[in-house]
Amino acid sequence: MISFFVSLAILIAGYVVYGAFVEKVFKPDDRKTPSVLHPDGVDYTPIKTWKAFLIQLLNIAGLGPIFGALSGAIWGPSVYLWIVFGTIFAGAVHDYLSGMLSIRNDGASISEIVGLYLGPVMKNVMRVFSVVLLVMVGVVFMVGPAGLLAKLTPDVLNVKFWTIVVLIYYFLATMLPIDKIIGKLYPVFGICLIIMAVGISGATIFNSGTSPMIELTLENLHPEGKPIWPLMFITVACGAISGFHATQSPMIARCMTSERAGRKIFYGAMVSEGVIALIWASAGIAFYHGTGGLLEVGGGNSSTVYDMSMSLLGPVGGVLAMIGVIVCPITSGDTAFRSARLTIADWFKIDQKDIKKRLALSIPLLGVGYLVSLIDYQVVWRYFSWSNQTLAMLALWAGATYLAGHVSAWASLIAALPAAFMSSVSCTYILYAEEGFKLSTDIAYPVGILFAVLCAGIFLWRAFLPGLKKETKLVSESE
Repeated sequence: MISFFVSLAILIAGYVVYGAFVEKVFKPDDRKTPSVLHPDGVDYTPIKTWKAFLIQLLNIAGLGPIFGALSGAIWGPSVYLWIVFGTIFAGAVHDYLSGMLSIRNDGASISEIVGLYLGPVMKNVMRVFSVVLLVMVGVVFMVGPAGLLAKLTPDVLNVKFWTIVVLIYYFLATMLPIDKIIGKLYPVFGICLIIMAVGISGATIFNSGTSPMIELTLENLHPEGKPIWPLMFITVACGAISGFHATQSPMIARCMTSERAGRKIFYGAMVSEGVIALIWASAGIAFYHGTGGLLEVGGGNSSTVYDMSMSLLGPVGGVLAMIGVIVCPITSGDTAFRSARLTIADWFKIDQKDIKKRLALSIPLLGVGYLVSLIDYQVVWRYFSWSNQTLAMLALWAGATYLAGHVSAWASLIAALPAAFMSSVSCTYILYAEEGFKLSTDIAYPVGILFAVLCAGIFLWRAFLPGLKKETKLVSESE
């Protein structure tokens, strides 16, 4: 239990100390934000800071910090280190820079931001990559909650039925102005999320005598001996760093009324998600009496979450916790499809004020999402996880390039170092994994490290060259 509380304290301290440092490096100011400059009543709609934070948290806190954390906990409490330090130094920096750069580029989608700082080739790669990832996220966060809802309802209301219900909600949330459904429902959903997190953590602490949390060890406790590197770093995904967040942050950037709220909204939401991941990882190991029991039930899946919620909190508390768990993916899936619509609209310069044009984009996206949902869930999740971390890598390199050109080469290291780390993770995983090239660790490990060193070397060489500031211009920044 000591490891859990120390990890929790470090996460909070990370927000206070390192979050303030990152903010100081970026230098937010009082310039007018996109929602103030040209509100459109659909996507560019001014929203209060507390509500923007809540929407951002619910956008990013999908199944990743729950299913991913439970699956990552199969390697043992070493997962705490990745959740804590990954969140503070990589995930929260990634989310903050993604959101703040969107504000300074008129609310641009992450693909447009990456293209602006990494070139037109990467812009087109990111456009395709972002849309594919967002559809996969929508699918993962459609099937997951449908499975959970099916467990709380009679057999006649099966997974297929709930998948269609969730899909209909996603259609409305994708189409309608952001303040009509998302802005009104998310405060209620936020209460459910808080009940879930507090309930599960409190029950786990209360039951520590019979089901104690495992204290920190660097030993690989995976029952099948699967390597921590790079598998755990991909599996946890959203609980430490997630490229999906880079697709969500611009949506909130279009609604903010002040740059100075960026740390609370972007950095703060990611730290909050890290807390959720920490709770589920520690609770999972304790509940199943070690990593062997957690592996036996399949790690992160709807059955695991259902059993834990009902057993730890009883019927009433369990249902409330389950609602909180269901809310997490639904409030990420709806905005995933919405972000996909916005990414395509930015790509082809399609005005989204006209409802007919929103329909023309939303219907095909949701149709493709439903077809993909028929594929085996675990296959989709694995490809989602790798795509997720690869997108995070690219977003971090874009952020580092901005900092090198507009702040200083040394300042860019707050993004460049985690970008290099994620470059190694993503490259090593796709070379080693079953859904990748299935190469041995003797090949995957050195190639992954070499790829990261190469990326870092090219960046540092350019970052410390004079005149880089002229290469990275902003769309709406007045310097």
